[in-house]
Amino acid sequence: MIAQIEQIMYQLSDFFMAPVLCLIALLFIYSLFATGQFFSQSMQRRRHYKSFIQLLNGKLGSNRQLILNGYPMASLANEMPEISQDQLDVATLKELEGVRNVSRLAPMLGLIATMIPMGPALKSLADGNIQGISENLIVAFSAVIFGLVIASITFWIASVKKRWMVEELVALSPLLEKMPLEQSSQEATLPVQAVEKDYEAA
Repeated sequence: MIAQIEQIMYQLSDFFMAPVLCLIALLFIYSLFATGQFFSQSMQRRRHYKSFIQLLNGKLGSNRQLILNGYPMASLANEMPEISQDQLDVATLKELEGVRNVSRLAPMLGLIATMIPMGPALKSLADGNIQGISENLIVAFSAVIFGLVIASITFWIASVKKRWMVEELVALSPLLEKMPLEQSSQEATLPVQAVEKDYEAA
């Protein structure tokens, strides 16, 4: 019974090899795309920094024509002035979710793709097949190298983008605090205006 379970697990581990290698290749392509997107956003932030400062010196939603490319949280807050701090926090997590997940998944997949060929490599070692050992070890080391490269790229991008998002949230927090106060003051003046109109009509 135990021998059958071991044989089934060994066969399944071989079956996982191709999907794991495909996922590593896809994540490597994603890391290159994320790198290009990161540098593009960096240039956009430099180009539209004055618009961001103009937003901070004004009022959310007062000038929706501002170009805030590279500042996703500021752009969202300007388009939706009634948005809350908690909603912006959730939007920030969603913005960073992709690169953060890839930076954690890539080393795991690299480790899986490293361990799977070790079984055939050890079997080849027992059989005295030197060529089989080298072929399996090449796949194992290549997979872990790609996994670490992907994790390094995406971890760096996630760290810098997290700092950007935090800077935006800190800069926007005074404007977000003003919005409820302004809305409450407007609501408070409405009954007074209605009473004055009734008094004048009387």
